[in-house]
Order: sequence, then structure tokens, then C-alpha cells
Amino acid sequence: MTTTYENVLVAREGAVATITVNRPRLLNALNSATLRELTRAVRDCADARVVILMAAGDKAFVAGADISEMATMTPWQAREFSELGHVVTALIEDIPAATIAAVNGYALGGGLELAVACDMIYASETARMGLPEVSLGVTPGFGGTQRLVRLVGKLRAKEMIFTGDWVDAKKALEIGLVNAVLPREKLFDHCKAMAQKIAQRGPLAVARAKRLVERGYDIPLRVANLQEAESFALLFDTEDRREGMTAFVEKRPPRFTGK
Repeated sequence: MTTTYENVLVAREGAVATITVNRPRLLNALNSATLRELTRAVRDCADARVVILMAAGDKAFVAGADISEMATMTPWQAREFSELGHVVTALIEDIPAATIAAVNGYALGGGLELAVACDMIYASETARMGLPEVSLGVTPGFGGTQRLVRLVGKLRAKEMIFTGDWVDAKKALEIGLVNAVLPREKLFDHCKAMAQKIAQRGPLAVARAKRLVERGYDIPLRVANLQEAESFALLFDTEDRREGMTAFVEKRPPRFTGK
């Protein structure tokens, strides 16, 4: 990859890409420039099979949006800032690559909103997660009021959003906000192992399954099931499907090419 960034690091290892928010001195707070860089980085990595989203330092995943920038915003500037967050979170949901958030330390406000846009969330034992925007006199602005509800349910989401209270890693696991909790030193290795496992599966199938889950969530069950049946049938006309089933019959690992 040739794109250079100031606040983001991008690495590639085979079919797995890693995007790191790199503002540790500011607890990786999201300003406008970082949100724009994240959008470019996600686009750059869209052809990977799996993308791991993480952040630099030991204290925070992303401690929120950059309040020093927000403090002087006009309503119009705030709308533009919110739209930057919505663009990158929607892009994370829309790319065909599976996305994994590796949450170490604080994931607050915009940080939690980034994480819940990912397909899976793994947290360290030190993780603290919440949407504290009401303590600043505003609402979540990057999709938190919508995605958190879909993950943990309306009652729990309202409690977190209305109080601004944080939850620790144990509570996050209990309410279904994260997939698993790991010791801090094992978090990235676990995310990498999960990414490599997914990367070995049929990439067209994973991408289609991701789209079915995301698009089917808010439509009637019968319509969603019809979309699933159509996707299932369409995948039968791919080289990956033929390779996967042939490999199964021949009792060998499949060699998927994404075609």
C-alpha cells in the first residue's frame, strides 16, 4: 500500500489487514483528520479478506471524539463532523472484508461507535466501554444510538446512553457487547488467529453472509430469507463453491481464490 497517513497505521499480512489508530498521547481521540484517514484506510483495505481495527498504546482503543476540536464547533460544523463518523462506520459495515475490533482499554463515545460497526469485538480485561456523550450535553453522533440497541437491546442501550455510564469487560461480555474477553497480552494474538481462520474460508461466501446479516436485520423475515436463498444459489456458480465441495470430497483443505 502506498498511501501515507499521519494518525493511522496500515499493515498487511497475506489476506489480513490491520488498521491502527495512532494517537496514543491523546488516547487515540478521533478528530476530523483522523476520521478522514480512517475512511481512506478502510477503503485501502477493502480487498483484504479480514480487517483488524486496533489502536496504539496500552491505555485506550479510542477514548472518544476529540473534545478540543468539538468544543468550538458550530451546529453546521458538528453536522459535518458527525457525517465523517457515519461515513467510516457505514464503510466498515459495507466492505466485503470481515472486520474485527481489538478493544484494549477505553472505548468511549466514538471509540465504541467504531467498535460496534465491526463484525466482531474482542476486548482485553482492561477494557472500559460506554457512550458518555450526555455528560457533554450531546447525543452519540457516529451511530451509537442505533448500533448499540441492535447489539444489547433497547433497555440496556438506553441505560448506557441516558446515564453515560461505562461498563467493564466482564459486564460487556455479559450483555453481549463483545464476543470474548482476553488478557491484554493475548488480545491481538487472539484477533489475529480469528482473522486467519476467517481468511481461510470462502471469501465470496463470507462477504455474502456479511451482507445478508447486515441487510436482513431490519427487513421482514420472509424477505430476508428470500435474499438468503438467492445468494445461496448464486454462489453455486463460483469457482470457490466448486473448489470447496471438491476439497471436502477429496478430504483436503480448500484453496479459495475469491472467484
